Amino acid sequence: MAENPFFAPSSLPYQLPPFEEIREEHYLPAFERGMAEHLAEVDAIANSTEPPTFDNTLAALERAGQVLKRAAMAFFSVAASDSTDGMMAIETEISPKLTKHTDEVKLNRALWARIKQVSTDVAEESWLLEKYREDFIGAGADLGEAEQARLKELNEEVSKLSTEFSQNLLKASTEEALVVHDAKELDGFDEARIESIRKDDAYVLPLLNYTNQPGLAQLTNRETRRRLYQLSVERARPNFELAIRIATLRAERAALLGFPNHAAYTVTDQTAKTVEAVEAMLGQLVEPAVRNAKKEAQALAEMAGFDIEPWDWSFYAEKVRQARYDFDADAMRPYFELNRVVEDGIFYAAGKLYGLTFTERPDLKGYHPDVTVFEVFNEDGSALGLFLLDPYARPTKRGGAWMNNLVDQSYLFGEKPVVMNNLNITKPASGPTLLTYDEVNTAFHEFGHALHGLFSEVRYPRVSGTNVPRDFVEYPSQVNEMWTTWPEILANYARHHESGEPMPAELVEKMKAAEKFNQGFATVEYLAATLLDWAWHKLEHGQTVEDAEAFEAEALEAAQIAFPLVRPRYRTNYFQHIFASGYSAGYYSYIWSEVLDAESVEWFKENGGLTRANGDHFRKELLSRGGGMDPLTAFRNFRGRDPRIEPLLKRRGLD
Repeated sequence: MAENPFFAPSSLPYQLPPFEEIREEHYLPAFERGMAEHLAEVDAIANSTEPPTFDNTLAALERAGQVLKRAAMAFFSVAASDSTDGMMAIETEISPKLTKHTDEVKLNRALWARIKQVSTDVAEESWLLEKYREDFIGAGADLGEAEQARLKELNEEVSKLSTEFSQNLLKASTEEALVVHDAKELDGFDEARIESIRKDDAYVLPLLNYTNQPGLAQLTNRETRRRLYQLSVERARPNFELAIRIATLRAERAALLGFPNHAAYTVTDQTAKTVEAVEAMLGQLVEPAVRNAKKEAQALAEMAGFDIEPWDWSFYAEKVRQARYDFDADAMRPYFELNRVVEDGIFYAAGKLYGLTFTERPDLKGYHPDVTVFEVFNEDGSALGLFLLDPYARPTKRGGAWMNNLVDQSYLFGEKPVVMNNLNITKPASGPTLLTYDEVNTAFHEFGHALHGLFSEVRYPRVSGTNVPRDFVEYPSQVNEMWTTWPEILANYARHHESGEPMPAELVEKMKAAEKFNQGFATVEYLAATLLDWAWHKLEHGQTVEDAEAFEAEALEAAQIAFPLVRPRYRTNYFQHIFASGYSAGYYSYIWSEVLDAESVEWFKENGGLTRANGDHFRKELLSRGGGMDPLTAFRNFRGRDPRIEPLLKRRGLD
């Protein structure tokens, strides 16, 4: 296939993948050729007769595998955002092959022998060398041949099972959706929302990828809420067995590599470093979170006039919030129109802080008509990169919201970043797209990741942008959430979609007053998922689990986080983060990162808030560093001290 668009660098600006030319049949040949070329390049490096140096070994590895990289970055972006049966078939076939390919590289004894001989005095090179050594040791480079053979089998099987887990979940979001035939059962939704989910003679509400579906806060029909909740927590039941198998295989792999469990194996190259450090931090949060949630439950029962069930919580939480604070979350939606949120909110904040400007590029296309491409410029007019936004939910998109790179920034290749944000906002059948406050906050959050990728100033792709420890990667994105309600930013974008009138000041004040309410629920929901992740990945090799649901219940009870009215944000059967998305034994990273985030928000407020000086300091000392230096050193350079947990406890009302 001489015309395969992956065989040569893209000719589009910033090497944006040529999505208009890419067809499904291009992917497998590109993967096959890419893997073959990459292995040939790796073998040439490993078998070189020259003495090993940083340039002929580490930098050479960074240069290798370009066809494979182009194909993988495009394929997995589209597979997550606009999948088809054909794409899922390719993913099923290629995922274990890619895992096997990675093992062939990292278990290459000759290559590992050369890497161990490399030395350098250059700071970024030293850090990259350390990352490579961690990668190879963690992949089993020092194991004997028999152990390496078993490790390859384990990796390949985990890869297959993870792909199956993810695809089961994608199908379940629509195949197990809530279906009603009488619009009266959807009372609480506005007409536009009801019309947007009409399918022939029925109404179909897809499941988003967490326990408490957004509709639970609005639907007045208690039976409809119960059905929606039950569908949510019971979906994709085959994934329970897959979870057992994946966790068991990971435990065996950890033992092969000399660790007591997968959690200990995973955390060694994170900023936390040890299991004990993670558990000490989580332990400070459980008791006050549960205590607050129980107080909240009492308030909800008083409002309802009966003992509530889990599917009642969100509905009556809004009732209590409205009664206590005279605040109705739905009253904010008319002021949150999507385009204004993006251009007059998110982009405006980036301009005030960092001097950025954004120009829409309709001549550049994404993989779906919903994708918009923006060119990003620095204050001096110099080009920074491309930003792609894919805001809408669809049956072919996995749940949640995320950022990913299509092109990594690197001085080695002279490449500027191309980054993308995916959201899951319901697309109206007609009229403007109005967001909830949570959706607005999520959009600011994901753009924080985008800034981390756009501002990267490193030489090597391995440490570009968001290629940082998992328990650090959420930190910059969480900091960006602070601008959602910053007065100057909010006043610029929160305007009524019909009248153009700004959001009333009293509504903003009521929202801020109400923010700490329901934080017990939010924290328990999150901590329960975190401790469930931890329990699955503290399994020891040889330990068996017969019943995943029983294991889940026992784990939550043991962690003292079991509270029947507040189930984990993700149950085992739809916990994509840990069984299919690289966050195994790492879901704690959100709260770990929030410690840094709360400290940073405090710093911004102490130093004048929304100023170019503050933005430039954050960009220079932290965002631009990518993964090219120790992340906690970058934090100290920005904040001026080590992080403390007190600002987080205060923020969540847990102090």
